[in-house]
Amino acid sequence: MTVRVRFAPSPTGMFHVGGARSALQNWIFARQQGGVFVLRVEDTDAARNRPEWTEGILSALDWIGIARGSYEGPYFQSSYAAEHRAAAQRLHEGGRAYYCDCTREAVQARTGSQYSGYDGFCRDRGLPAGEGRALRFRTPDTGETVVVDLIRGEPTFENRLIEDFVIARGDGSPVFLLANVVDDMTMGITHVIRAEEHLPNTPKQQLLWDALGVKPPVWAHVPVVVNEKRQKLSKRRDKVALEAYRDEGYLADAMRNYLMLLGWAPSGDREIVPWSVIEDEFRLDEVNPSPAFFDEKKLRAFNGDYIRALPVDEFVAACRPWLTGTDTIAPPPWQPEEFDEAAFAAVAPLAQTRIAVLSEIVPNVDFLFLASPNIEEAAWAKAMKEGAAELLDATVAAYEGLASWDAESLKATLEAVGAERGLKLGKAQAPVRVAVTGRTVGLPLFESLEVLGRERTLARLRAARLRLP
Repeated sequence: MTVRVRFAPSPTGMFHVGGARSALQNWIFARQQGGVFVLRVEDTDAARNRPEWTEGILSALDWIGIARGSYEGPYFQSSYAAEHRAAAQRLHEGGRAYYCDCTREAVQARTGSQYSGYDGFCRDRGLPAGEGRALRFRTPDTGETVVVDLIRGEPTFENRLIEDFVIARGDGSPVFLLANVVDDMTMGITHVIRAEEHLPNTPKQQLLWDALGVKPPVWAHVPVVVNEKRQKLSKRRDKVALEAYRDEGYLADAMRNYLMLLGWAPSGDREIVPWSVIEDEFRLDEVNPSPAFFDEKKLRAFNGDYIRALPVDEFVAACRPWLTGTDTIAPPPWQPEEFDEAAFAAVAPLAQTRIAVLSEIVPNVDFLFLASPNIEEAAWAKAMKEGAAELLDATVAAYEGLASWDAESLKATLEAVGAERGLKLGKAQAPVRVAVTGRTVGLPLFESLEVLGRERTLARLRAARLRLP
């Protein structure tokens, strides 16, 4: 038997990080088993069916390493409407489903509660299909449904506690429960690896598999992903869009490494490991069933480690979209012709050790490419205190006479200027840094001045001096 798994997202306009985690788990499991990964877009909700949203899913999968052409699909749930209706008809003709014209209000009036489930009123009325009549599955009155789950053992559900649930609406269209089962049957899915939130639906779906005469798949419900308050990640409240992390400058390798740690860990006391190790060591039955905390701070630290591990030339290439404003990245604050590739390459090793996400490269190097620095007022107020004007005058005079414009000479010269005024280097360089870069923190100052060059450095020091009394 060939293992066939599926990832079945809805095109909602964003790609949830929890969905990305499930996709990766399905992907790895299929590869380990020599099986097939199937992408199925559940597009039957017209309000969620836009071509650009489907493209967003494909693009996000590309980014995390599940490339187009390496899997089956995408298939679209809407293409299987005939199969869905045929299955509903089979269940009705076989006595496993019946039509019901009860309204919610009528059920509540009979049961006296808005919380009790459907009371089976129409079970034996023998209603034919008709407008406004939903088709309900006839749940067994006795026995149990046992869900064999690779992660959660064998959750057991008493059939008498499962209400007769709707499988097709009054207009004949199938609901998610039935459509999902029929799609999996049609596509020969052998293993369903999905989020824990679907577990309550699983006994109903397993009953449908049994009623349609097909052996259910192997189930594996991975833990829900939660925020720092242990609440399920919500797109209304939390930062959950994979695209947002991509566009902020998280590396795909860092992201997928971190996502795979949500509920699982590689061997040994380590978390940052090559993808080949994850592919080799990941086991579904080792996934922890407890909720998995999505820690954005930890992800950020992960990403910083991955950035620092890049060869410099790869770091330069990775930064280029933020420096040139390509793809989905907003343009930088300088004009394209102002960007100097050689200047950036010179400071890249310095910047690489100081940023955690690639988008941070822009404020770290903007002083090199702007006609004048973008001076932060808070930084100016902090650095340009009493004595700053005199220090800038002395620095300009000293730097004008330098024989060699290199970091070592620039540092020694400013150190001497500061010492003459009783200032240690840290205090002496603060006004110079703000005058030249606009900020109180950034790349190493003297290496930055070397790359910026004598003429531009002196011009900025003089301009800053003119702002002071």
